[in-house]
Amino acid sequence: MIRRILIASILVGLFVPAYAGIDGLTGTTFHFTAKQDFITTPDGGSITIWGYANANVVGSRAQYPGPTLIVNEGDTVTITLDSEPTFAVPVSLVFPGQSKVTATGGTPGALTNEAGANGASSVTYSFVASSPGTYMYHSGTRPDLQAEMGLLGAIIVRPSLGANYAYDDAGTRFDQEYLFLLTDVDPTFHDLIEFGEMASIDTSKFYPVYWFINGRAAPDTMAPANSPFLPTQPYNALPRMHPGEKLLMRVIGAGRDLHPFHHHGNHAQIIARDGRLLSSAPGAGPDLAHAVFTIQSVPGETVDALFEWTGKGLGWDIYGHAPGDPLQPNEYAGDHGKAFPVVMPELQNLAIGPHWNGSPFLGTFGDLPPGTGNLNLNAGYYHMWHSHNEKEIVNFDLFPGGMMTMLIIEPAGVPIP
Repeated sequence: MIRRILIASILVGLFVPAYAGIDGLTGTTFHFTAKQDFITTPDGGSITIWGYANANVVGSRAQYPGPTLIVNEGDTVTITLDSEPTFAVPVSLVFPGQSKVTATGGTPGALTNEAGANGASSVTYSFVASSPGTYMYHSGTRPDLQAEMGLLGAIIVRPSLGANYAYDDAGTRFDQEYLFLLTDVDPTFHDLIEFGEMASIDTSKFYPVYWFINGRAAPDTMAPANSPFLPTQPYNALPRMHPGEKLLMRVIGAGRDLHPFHHHGNHAQIIARDGRLLSSAPGAGPDLAHAVFTIQSVPGETVDALFEWTGKGLGWDIYGHAPGDPLQPNEYAGDHGKAFPVVMPELQNLAIGPHWNGSPFLGTFGDLPPGTGNLNLNAGYYHMWHSHNEKEIVNFDLFPGGMMTMLIIEPAGVPIP
């Protein structure tokens, strides 16, 4: 109950005029330290994790997932990795989709050079971010365990075309963008690590009971980034947009299971996979893009998709206009002035949810009983975005939770942070 109250009050504070893109670290030179810490779950539990901490910030804790790195096409990216003195196993980094990665220092491992246990040695990795797109990184040292424990993260490579483009093509322009890094957790492994029983772990017996977006399970996915009550889970997942805008979904399958990520409200156009534009030929743009109503997020794969929403196809005017009223920006003209197709029940016959603003029309408030409607301060439309595997929208069998968040369609003119 306390967490629900906290989230309700925090969501009220979301609607402050500001701008912020995907949260992460920018630049070309980074320093990670592998550490042990814990994350919390909305059902009141805690789970031991291994995570990468931003060593350039004194006292930084491990985070789940690791820092999102945001770099530019053509940058030479350098990442130094070490571990804290109490981190008792070697650790490393691999970068799927990046070519000619060099590793200097440390000791040779199965996939790449590794930083020594207990802070004994460090290793520096370097590569040129030659192709824009969405990528992931993870530990290359026993990844079946270390990635599960939390040693993974996202890399976003911005194209040379500039801001608001996913790739170097005009057909990839977007207005809003959000990251959806999907993971699954079997706390049994994490408990064994916490109690010093790593030798007893058999990762073939994987049975997840928690599912996360950007390191959080619902409803924490909708709390602001860097929430003080989630100190090792800094990234949120609350997509927001205006009608007619293009929203870029950067989806990363960072877990062991396939996750059918379903986006209510409309289809999305998949324009790229694994940082490669779906193009029939150089310069053709995303001409092989295709529409889906659920993104099948495959383990290890990244997907870039464009989502649009105007209210088209609903068959009624989302603003409640009369036929002679002026059009709103990006309003679907085909439904302008069409009446709402049902008669709303009397207020005393309605079950009032926290997102109901008293009116079926975007940007319009109606009568509400005292104390209701406090999670929809702008009279927006809410669409659930979630895993289509039923068990994955719970927290250890408690519903609702898990791999779930909300998309908010905001009225024109409402600032989107």
